Amino acid sequence: MARKFKIKKGDKVVVTAGRDKGKQGEVLRVLREDERVLVQGVNMVKRHTAPTQASPGGIIEKEASLHISNVAHIDPKSSKPTRVGYKLDKDGNKVRIAKQSGEAIDF
Repeated sequence: MARKFKIKKGDKVVVTAGRDKGKQGEVLRVLREDERVLVQGVNMVKRHTAPTQASPGGIIEKEASLHISNVAHIDPKSSKPTRVGYKLDKDGNKVRIAKQSGEAIDF
């Protein structure tokens, strides 16, 4: 069964481990079954593709997935890695917040 994660598509994250440590990007996809994420411009790999009617083929570069434990949210206030918590806003809606600054992540 796929777990629920605090990282969603469109979130700004920083890589905390691996060869791309320190790089920042936006989450393109969350692969819940595999517990992995695709981050824009991070963990780039070269893929040899055969020509098709849609593409000419050749060597293309694309993002490979990272394990979700190797990325962290970026605090909207300080731009540093932070953990995520939940709070209820004044309307009673559940909102994700940055643990370091208390700033809301969802806008």
